[in-house]
Amino acid sequence: MRIIRLTIIFFSLSIFFGKAQNINELELIKSVQERPYPEWFKDAKLGIFIHWGLYSVPAYGGKESYAEWFLRGLQLNDTLRTSFVKKTYGDNFTYKDFAPLFKAELFNPDEWATLFKNAGAKYVMFVSKHHDGYALWPSKYNRNWNSFDVGPKRDLVGELTKSVRKSGLKMGLYYSLAEWNHPLHRWYTDPHDSIGNYVDNYMIPQFKELISTYKPSLIFADGEWFNTAKQWHSAELIDWYYNLVGDDAIVNNRWGHGLDVGFLTPEYSAGIKVTNRPWAEVRGLGRSFGLNRNENLEAYGTSQELIHRFVQAVANGGGMILNVGPKADGQIPLIQQERLIQLGSWLKINGDAIYGSKPFSIKEEEKEVTINRIDNQINFNWVRNSPMKGIKEDNFAVEWNGFIEAPKTDTYTFEIKADDEAVVYINNKLVINQNYTAKGSQSEVMGANTSASSMGKIKLKTGELYAIQIKYREKKQNASIALFWNTKNKDKQLVPPSALFLDKEKSKNGLTGSYSSLKTYLCYTQNKNKVYAISFEWPEENLVLTIPNPGKDAEVKLLGLNKTLPWQYINGKMHINTSSIKYREMPSHDAWTFEIDKN
Repeated sequence: MRIIRLTIIFFSLSIFFGKAQNINELELIKSVQERPYPEWFKDAKLGIFIHWGLYSVPAYGGKESYAEWFLRGLQLNDTLRTSFVKKTYGDNFTYKDFAPLFKAELFNPDEWATLFKNAGAKYVMFVSKHHDGYALWPSKYNRNWNSFDVGPKRDLVGELTKSVRKSGLKMGLYYSLAEWNHPLHRWYTDPHDSIGNYVDNYMIPQFKELISTYKPSLIFADGEWFNTAKQWHSAELIDWYYNLVGDDAIVNNRWGHGLDVGFLTPEYSAGIKVTNRPWAEVRGLGRSFGLNRNENLEAYGTSQELIHRFVQAVANGGGMILNVGPKADGQIPLIQQERLIQLGSWLKINGDAIYGSKPFSIKEEEKEVTINRIDNQINFNWVRNSPMKGIKEDNFAVEWNGFIEAPKTDTYTFEIKADDEAVVYINNKLVINQNYTAKGSQSEVMGANTSASSMGKIKLKTGELYAIQIKYREKKQNASIALFWNTKNKDKQLVPPSALFLDKEKSKNGLTGSYSSLKTYLCYTQNKNKVYAISFEWPEENLVLTIPNPGKDAEVKLLGLNKTLPWQYINGKMHINTSSIKYREMPSHDAWTFEIDKN
């Protein structure tokens, strides 16, 4: 009887303490989720990301790929990367052999900090360790796999932290929770739920080593997407960090499933609309975060495109973390420096509309734009980028029209592989209808399966032209579409250009693609008692604003020009007369900010 009683008591206590543990865990989650966001981050608007590591030695990948995923490409036997390594470094060269080549001999942290400050940034986010596990500080948990033991023989995190803070900017650190090649858990290779030993005996101790040493004002976690926040012990780590650093501390939102915390981080997107918490669009100056020497010049865009993108983010309640990818020697490529200085020059004139601003009741004004071009074949993978200049990365549509001719009479199975929605009509008959919404993490790129396939059959006769119409709609993140066909006796292949024609006369191969999206041409912010209208198009005579009447005593000025402009309020719109401004007086040429002081 005594044994039975003791067993019952032990069982009851286990239940009690189990419940208490669950209650404490829920309280902890609630505490970190409800913690106020620091005002400095809401006001800052612009941060600089830095992806720099062993991947900066090859600095290579596909034109639309992330160069910092170089190791993952080798693990997947990616033809482009593996061929590059063999051709450039030899047959027996491995990723670890890049470590002695990462020398950082021209790295000057003071110069970096000065550049970032001149760019108008208020904080810096430095990648302390990416998914390859190579640490940029002397971590005792990565012996001979950190920048102090092998490579530069320097504490890169420590040096940059000192310089950034000396320049008056806040310092942040990116940290990858997972690693592709750690012996305790090989991310993407080992079962996702087998991370317990890795987390307890490596990740948590190393994370605490890093954060307690440098005490960053921001933490950007990443690599979380296969696991829960509970498996990562995220709530405990965030709470520990908040207690260590204090009220200035802030984290992002990538800590695993089940924990809704931190500022939002849309990546290479068209941005999001204002939310009840801070957010920052995360993107590189080019298509990649780590330097990719295989990119085309157009990948960097123009200063105008950068400024417009940044202003749209701010107008919608967010900001931007703009990435630079230094070379292995520590030099930031000149074109990246130029873009940063161009952005900083604009901010010196227009900063009153940006720093510390809040969204206005009207965020932006948009108009529909359509751009036509001829596409020889339907085979596109835009990843997270726009299909062309003038079209947004997200929420765009394409309609292709023309004619298709079969090489022989047969029943053809057509297949569309697309992310997101696509339909195919042949002679006005619906052959494929794919209503698909892709799901994926904010940062997973290589190996991410974010498209679906749909098929349909139709009989085609040789020598006969059939009208073909393909409609495609992209929503968020990755964008791709490809059109295949096959017959009973012929394997699946992309529908070739030789089967597609613009017209019945077969004057030219291909289809006419009509690309459309909304285009923002005017953004609004407010700061204190002033409203700011930021125009992306110069108003030759009048700037017309669809805003409430600011009152008869309101004064209007163009930032950077000390001149009061006349205005009228007619039929629910504010008309600002800009005819008196000469071209030589324009303070900038990428975007123009009109300040409306309601007095």
